[in-house]
Amino acid sequence: MDMRFYGVDWIAMLLTFVAVWQIGNKNKTGFWLMMLANVGWMMVGIMGQSTAIFLANAVFLSMNWRAASKWAKQETTAHADTA
Repeated sequence: MDMRFYGVDWIAMLLTFVAVWQIGNKNKTGFWLMMLANVGWMMVGIMGQSTAIFLANAVFLSMNWRAASKWAKQETTAHADTA
């Protein structure tokens, strides 16, 4: 096992898999796990001196933040409609 990135890449990979699984199960927790994974991948990008990995995951992080926010608004609207 290559520990060049101190295991951050392995943790980010596992978080990504679990996050995708959670989102596939329509669980909002997946977005928060994916954001943690994005931060991990950004760290890997810094350690590996890869601007592309860093920037891509910064964009993914903002997209996941937006999706989680929109999901929360939809839940609030749905609860208000049924009340």
